[in-house]
Amino acid sequence: MDNKKFEKISRALSDASRITILQQIRKKQGCLYCAEITEMLDLTQPSVSHHLKQLVEADLLIPEKEGRNIKYILNQDVLADYIASLNFLRG
Repeated sequence: MDNKKFEKISRALSDASRITILQQIRKKQGCLYCAEITEMLDLTQPSVSHHLKQLVEADLLIPEKEGRNIKYILNQDVLADYIASLNFLRG
């Protein structure tokens, strides 16, 4: 993983709300709809959308449109690459 990608993911993970979103998606078998995420968090819909956008831009989430809804899926490959990069730093 290149340093720019590593930095982008690190920035996306630097917010407690975004970590909560990832944890909730993981608990729900790796995917959740936007409306479900908004219901779970004590945040406004625009705030949730902002956090989701950051996670999508970091490739941690994959959005899939289903009719009028968007389902977010945890990107296991990118997450595994990021963890491998962290383990490399650890030595």
